[in-house]
Amino acid sequence: MATKYPIILVHGIVLKDLRHFKAFGRIEALLRAEGYHVVTSETDGFGSIETNAEQLKAQILKLMAQTGAEKVNLIAHSKGGLDSRYMMETLDMSSHVASLTCLCTPHKGSGIATKLYRLPTPVKGFIAFWITFWYRIFGDQHPDVLKVCKQLSDTPDGTIAYFKDLPHEGIFLQSYSTTLQKSRDDFVMGIPLYVSRRLEDVPSDGLVSVDSSKFGEYKGNCTDASVSHSEIVDFLAKKNKKEKIYAFYISLCKDLADRGF
Repeated sequence: MATKYPIILVHGIVLKDLRHFKAFGRIEALLRAEGYHVVTSETDGFGSIETNAEQLKAQILKLMAQTGAEKVNLIAHSKGGLDSRYMMETLDMSSHVASLTCLCTPHKGSGIATKLYRLPTPVKGFIAFWITFWYRIFGDQHPDVLKVCKQLSDTPDGTIAYFKDLPHEGIFLQSYSTTLQKSRDDFVMGIPLYVSRRLEDVPSDGLVSVDSSKFGEYKGNCTDASVSHSEIVDFLAKKNKKEKIYAFYISLCKDLADRGF
């Protein structure tokens, strides 16, 4: 049974949905094959919360006009959850969102982002220059690496400064986390996991702690496997994890449909 409203997969930073590189790997195609109306967000890979929220709003309004739907379901990974929350709270879009599911979203900031934010200004500037250079080539309209780093930090002017935990009446809010148990379980997130454990010493997916992932109705880890921040969106996920990751998304969408969304 398909969901009542279309589903938008909202990606976080770094990842972009390009012709030959999909932000959610095979997940969008898999869900479509199951009968769900699914699209992926067209937001910038390194845009700020504010500019990405504007882009997401425009895409939702366009999708609603095309389909005749009154609302959408948002399944947001990482910073995509913050973009979605800001859009709902600040851009008068709450009435057009039926549900928001956050996956590994740093609602309380990220220790890794805080570490990067506190690097010497010349170092941050050099890194930001080259990331901005390449992401403009990849199609980003408003890349702002330094601002994104600040927004994702757990400092007083970071993530927590952008949200007021406003009530979202009529919107189903839920969240999931993942836990990377050992650095060797994912070579991409292995080093960030090592650093994050030295900073926070709490369960995390390599970039975002389990505690920071909690928002709305917290449902726990997406799977019982050792899954990293990037693997949950099918980025270089090991073969033995893919089936569990795909099964999670199918189950998630089925649950939304059963709830009438």
